Amino acid sequence: MTSNQISNAQQALSRTMPFHKYKPFKPVHLPDRTWPDQVISSAPTWCSVDLRDGNQALIEPMTPDEKQLMYDLLLEMGFKEIEVGFPAASQTDFDFVRKIIEEDLIPEDVTIQVLCQAREDLITRTVEAVTGAKRVIFHLYNSTSTLQRRVVFGKSQEEIIELATSATELVKTFSQPLVDAGTDLILEYSPESYTATEMDFAVEICAAVMSVWGASQEKPVIINLPATVEMAGPNVYADQLEYFMRKLPHRERAIISLHTHNDRGTGVAASELGLMAGADRIEGTLFGNGERTGNCDIVTMAMNLFSQGVDPRLYLSDMAKIVQVSEACTKIPVHVRQPYAGELVFTAFSGSHQDAIRKGMAFVESGSDGAWEVPYLPIDPADVGGSYRETVRVNSQSGKGGVAFILENYFDVQLPRELLLELSPIIQKVSEVDGGELKPDTIWQTFISELVEVPGPYALIDYQLRSSAGDREWCKARMLVSDSEIEIEGEGTGPIDAFMNALAGTLNESINVVDYQEYAMNAGSEAKAISIIAISGGNTDKCFGVGMSQNTTTAAFKSIIAAINRLWR
Repeated sequence: MTSNQISNAQQALSRTMPFHKYKPFKPVHLPDRTWPDQVISSAPTWCSVDLRDGNQALIEPMTPDEKQLMYDLLLEMGFKEIEVGFPAASQTDFDFVRKIIEEDLIPEDVTIQVLCQAREDLITRTVEAVTGAKRVIFHLYNSTSTLQRRVVFGKSQEEIIELATSATELVKTFSQPLVDAGTDLILEYSPESYTATEMDFAVEICAAVMSVWGASQEKPVIINLPATVEMAGPNVYADQLEYFMRKLPHRERAIISLHTHNDRGTGVAASELGLMAGADRIEGTLFGNGERTGNCDIVTMAMNLFSQGVDPRLYLSDMAKIVQVSEACTKIPVHVRQPYAGELVFTAFSGSHQDAIRKGMAFVESGSDGAWEVPYLPIDPADVGGSYRETVRVNSQSGKGGVAFILENYFDVQLPRELLLELSPIIQKVSEVDGGELKPDTIWQTFISELVEVPGPYALIDYQLRSSAGDREWCKARMLVSDSEIEIEGEGTGPIDAFMNALAGTLNESINVVDYQEYAMNAGSEAKAISIIAISGGNTDKCFGVGMSQNTTTAAFKSIIAAINRLWR
């Protein structure tokens, strides 16, 4: 290291972050917690908030056409509850809600959800927006956190409870004409910033709202407990939820819903542990779009369940379309490493990984027990509209496993291990020169030029075969030898032996076949024979050549010529 580098390193060691500004989050005292022993065996009720929380977080909110496109996608994916907007806060949202109601764009089994703050003017406007809808979740919220009560509102716990219950009474009163007209209306209440609220107070205010609404087991209230800001590990959130559900009077009269954010990068984990703690419902967005670091990523969470053999109750098989629509509507690209959906998430460049994937695919295709068991691939890419062929890509870090996988799965060519060991370093050098990934066509062309169409002194023009006495074969061939055309002929136990004897007798090539294999490429009218031959000459090591033709004998003769040219080279 230079003196400047040493000095910079020493300065870095002496610097510290201002960690003293922050207080550790105080966890819930729950020594008899039970959630760690639970296993998620069924999917929750999903509610997409892409059109509200996801939309309000965009630099450029969705246009009406983009909202329609996203809405249609959510329906296609199988969402039964969709938060379609905050109609009292935005004319665009109000108009969109009216459109899907008036144009009968809400399927019978789908419930729309609208968000509303605990204010009378906003409540009346929201009721106006959903008039005529058959199934509605009225999502009412107000902030309950210790910090916001002290810093933002200057209100006591009692005053915050009064705010929530009064607003609940207003929703009940103003929505009664809708209910009388046939609307199935469900109340959802969120104590915003739940994770920063005293747990006993959170229980108290939610119980008060349930009581005012008249919640019953037949007509429960959705109690949504948001991690509005993720303030601690997902295990702490699970403790808070288990504590809450133990303490909540008439738990059977509530559907416990979660709305996690991703400030600490564990939004999905928090939602999963929350389900283990007893929650019933998850709010989130496609790919986690949302305020700040985003919401729970429903695609990832649903696919996590799927990978454990649990029906996700969402249709995610056309992942490419989901990505395309999401990117078009949000103007946010899906990262290439996004779980289950990114361009590279099923891709292996490492040689050892490629070899393991190749062997795992062979094991699955052999018909084991029908289960997916492939190293490094938690799910079959085909289940989300991909292809196992895309799992292996070759660069300078790849080895023989990657080369073998590409040749086998793209071109139906299976090379012996010994030949792969010979070809792989050649392909690796090509990658190092190019400085990046090698596409399958480049690998194929390297294979052809190195093993099939090998430049050298010999080329086969044509040949004739005939049987001779004693079950022997006679071969006569025309050859191009260093630009001169000559004829060779010989006899042997079969076509290959006869051709080799012709080469040895006429051209004085002392060579022997030491390895030979042949198999069919493709099938039907496109079928070709591929011949792989290894020869040795004098004291030289064996040298491989490959030939391909619809005629098996021609393929064999071409492979011999390719091997001889490689031997000369």
